[in-house]
Parts: sequence; structure tokens; C-alpha cells
Amino acid sequence: MPLKLSVGDVVELKKPHPCGGNSFTILRAGMDFRIKCNTCGTQIWLNRPNLEKRIKKIIPAEKL
Repeated sequence: MPLKLSVGDVVELKKPHPCGGNSFTILRAGMDFRIKCNTCGTQIWLNRPNLEKRIKKIIPAEKL
């Protein structure tokens, strides 16, 4: 069962980005995801299975 991820959610990944940040905002959702690093602003494309393996915590957009 796929995780419920939507645009605007903030995800914390297990490994940090090379800039040192590990929180990312979801910009595009679907089979492929575009996420943006909240520290440096770099955008990364990941497919769903790869992203779901890397997620440590999900902060829904409603709580922000």
C-alpha cells in the first residue's frame, strides 16, 4: 500500500542532503516525485519506491 503523500507535505529523509539538510518539501506527487531541499533549495526527482524507502517522518501540509 503506497504512503499518502501530497503536494506541500514536508518529509524528513533518513540520509541528509550534501548541504546538510534532511527536510524536503514535496512539489509534485505521482509515480515520480519532485522534492525541494528546505536548506539550499535544490530540486530532486525521485520515483515513488525510492522515495518511500528513504522517508523517516512525514509532516502533513495541514500542520504547517
